[in-house]
Amino acid sequence: MDFTFTGEQEQFRQELRDFLAEHENPEWRGLFGSNSEEIIPFTREICQALAKRGWLTLSWPAEYGGSDGDLWSQMVLREEMWAAGEPRGPQYMNLNYIGPMIMKFGTEEQKQRFLPPMARGEVIWTQGFSEPGAGSDLASLTTRAEDRGDHFVVNGQKIWNSYASSPADWCMLLARTDSSGPKQAGISVLLVDMTTPGVVVRPIRSMAGMGEINEIFFEDVIVPRDSLLGSQDDGWPLINYGLSFERTGIAMHSRAARTIDRVIQHARSTVLDGRPLSDDPAVRARLADVYCRYRAARLISYRITSMVEAGEDPVAEASMAWIHGAQLTQDAAAAGLDVLAAAGQLLEEEEEAPMNGAIEREWVEMLAMTIAGGTSDIQRAIVSQRGLGLPRAR
Repeated sequence: MDFTFTGEQEQFRQELRDFLAEHENPEWRGLFGSNSEEIIPFTREICQALAKRGWLTLSWPAEYGGSDGDLWSQMVLREEMWAAGEPRGPQYMNLNYIGPMIMKFGTEEQKQRFLPPMARGEVIWTQGFSEPGAGSDLASLTTRAEDRGDHFVVNGQKIWNSYASSPADWCMLLARTDSSGPKQAGISVLLVDMTTPGVVVRPIRSMAGMGEINEIFFEDVIVPRDSLLGSQDDGWPLINYGLSFERTGIAMHSRAARTIDRVIQHARSTVLDGRPLSDDPAVRARLADVYCRYRAARLISYRITSMVEAGEDPVAEASMAWIHGAQLTQDAAAAGLDVLAAAGQLLEEEEEAPMNGAIEREWVEMLAMTIAGGTSDIQRAIVSQRGLGLPRAR
């Protein structure tokens, strides 16, 4: 199978790189390394500039603000965005899975209402999935949405909500509407206006200093019935669909490639005992090892694109991509620390920190990747069930 990009697609890649260079911001430290309050103006500017070129929702249908682009051009876009630290910021969630979920399961009125503002780069969405007692076992969620006829009344708490305090305009919320059956049943998806009375957002500052995650409290929040996505009590298939999109929409291999390239450049330009660091056999072997894993992770992502193009559902492959990509980002940063030795632990404020402390930052920021979006163990469980046909663990 040939995954070579066409000349037109490679030209598009260069146009994207030129665009990103034109909009370079010295304060931008990447999606996971910047405080959400500080990056919103920059990321909004980037998204609206992409939208004007028809690139923000490249592969969406034109009727919903997209450009009817092909999936491989979308892959090029995804790779370049993640190599640059994902400057679309919180809006990447709109594009990766929230928009596609509305496109597939929403009413025509919902599509016309929610998709065009996303395509113009005007709105920020957050997700209301995990809870303090329902993370890996998401179906154990207890946030309730009581059916009151023409509206629902929501009470409960969500946690690890990305960019909810940015502030987010809307939340895609999972809530229990029926408790009488199996826990995967009785779950509904609601589209909640974050300005609704009773919605309270509290930021969570991580140990790494990142401030994009939050917890959300819902107290007697009224949600109109026309904000129900899909069928009532049948939201579990919707969220599985959306999470598959999320796992395929993040090009973690590109972020790792950026780290590898930085370390290679440092090794070539750093002289130790009269020889470039890149001449050291241990350095060369370490970088070659992580580069091999990068190529494998990239091929899995390309395989997924090929499957989607053929109309197949790459559920197991999406989890494979997440397992390899998440571990790869950590391995690339670890390889960088190995090559830089003690100097790699210097923080960015230290004058002698190589690459302004970029590798130390990358190591700290990427530690969460084997947990976020579903732990690696959860991803392996999906592969065992959907890829190997094995029974669910008891």
